[in-house]
Amino acid sequence: MSSTTPTTTAPSAATPPSAATSPFGPISPFGPTSGTGGRAEAILGRQAARESSARTYARSLPIVPVRARGMTVEGADGRRYLDCLAGAGTLALGHNHPVVLEAIRAVLDAEAPLHVLDLATPVKDEFTTALFETLPPSLARDARIQFCGPAGTDAVEAALKLVRLATGRNGLLAFTGGYHGQTAGSLGATGDVAVRAGLGEGSGSGGSVTRLPYPYAYRCPFGVGGLAGARLGTRWTASLLEDPKGGVDRPAGMLVEVVQGEGGVVPAPDEWLREQRELTARHGIPLIVDEVQTGVGRTGTFWAVDHSGVEPDVMVVSKAVGGSLPLAAIVYRGDLDVWSPGAHAGTFRGNQLAMAAGAATLRFVREQGLAARAAELG
Repeated sequence: MSSTTPTTTAPSAATPPSAATSPFGPISPFGPTSGTGGRAEAILGRQAARESSARTYARSLPIVPVRARGMTVEGADGRRYLDCLAGAGTLALGHNHPVVLEAIRAVLDAEAPLHVLDLATPVKDEFTTALFETLPPSLARDARIQFCGPAGTDAVEAALKLVRLATGRNGLLAFTGGYHGQTAGSLGATGDVAVRAGLGEGSGSGGSVTRLPYPYAYRCPFGVGGLAGARLGTRWTASLLEDPKGGVDRPAGMLVEVVQGEGGVVPAPDEWLREQRELTARHGIPLIVDEVQTGVGRTGTFWAVDHSGVEPDVMVVSKAVGGSLPLAAIVYRGDLDVWSPGAHAGTFRGNQLAMAAGAATLRFVREQGLAARAAELG
């Protein structure tokens, strides 16, 4: 996601919105202590003094959000902003959507346990059912789900561990331009050299990564562009896998984004993705599709992979599936379920509020046809 300065809809910080003009009603008690935005400046100053140098959005967006609804955020300085970040793709329904708040309040009002590790609960059962209703049909029929730590990068790590365990192989096929997270294995699969700078050469990646060319119509690695460039990419992959002198051992899996996000919002041609599916199936290589940024209607279908009709062996999901709260999981074919107990665990893999918010979000997106709406709007 790019850190673009938001658009303000308020006339100035010196004139806080009144209850008559604010979409939120009366100003928040956490809002400005004066019309000069002094409270916001004090909070920003303490953030700069206390938080790490790794912070990103805060450098470009010097605001202190105190309330939010839909696509509008109110800052402690009294200004109102249009939120074009959407939590880096997490807010499928915007801020504080009524169906999400209702689901969260229902869990709280019922005094349900909020922390359950991986125990079964009605809330988890409802979320899993709602998620499976959205999956490609043949995957859903025999799918298994592994709840992970609450970040997408941990789900990527789980996917890599699973296919290595299931195949007994170690290598990975990944793509130029790809981005898969900030932990060691995910970084090892990421194509951006600058992003991987903190990883260290060969450290912690968990296996060798063979980098393949991702089809890019405008910056084609073969210099021809369009579908011709995509076909050459497929030919290159086939050659590496089928040439005994190609220097690439049969890998444990192929990891791909259907639309590269951090790589520049680059969609893969449907035919190219079908060719990757055919190649991986022919060579017994599990296909892992990273849907962390592309899922839940963002591309005009519920999952980006639905455009091509490809059914992956493993899907990585996070961000919007938690309904704005932290949640991550992998969904995979039943015959890959070779985990031993505790083989991939995490203290916060049973986030009940996120599961309730996520189930409400998944069902609302489906019932309201929001993926089709996204396709119409572009």
